[in-house]
Amino acid sequence: MKPDADLASSVVWFDAFVTNVDRTPRNTNLLVWHRALWLIDHGAALYFHHRWDGFLERSRGAFPLIKDHVLLPFADRLVEADATMTERITPEIIERIVGLVPDEWLTGDSPFGDSAGHRRAYVEYLRSRLEPPHAFLEEAIRARRSLAAGPMHV
Repeated sequence: MKPDADLASSVVWFDAFVTNVDRTPRNTNLLVWHRALWLIDHGAALYFHHRWDGFLERSRGAFPLIKDHVLLPFADRLVEADATMTERITPEIIERIVGLVPDEWLTGDSPFGDSAGHRRAYVEYLRSRLEPPHAFLEEAIRARRSLAAGPMHV
């Protein structure tokens, strides 16, 4: 099943936004069921949280690993996806989603002292990443152009 350009572009955009390193040909974490594409196993998303030092500065960065995304060849509507996704993923939505994370997941090794501080760090990172300009979008566009110019044809 070949995904449509809007869906592929939205998935690539989202994975670049959340820094998901795990949608490559080696491990797509995609499932087609009843002719619908499902995104599964998000365990490799948000990998920034494995190293919190400088996380806010890194939130503004590109995501070079997007070049390996399995849907990138089909994602020819990235600019349109950017407009759609930034409309859908609002700061309020981010706060609401992060608020659903169980406190137990945010304690222990946390460099933030308590779950509230850890939760604030996630919100700050994602809200910062959502602010334009989106270096991760520009990186995805560059990577897609590189694919189109290279020897691989899909």
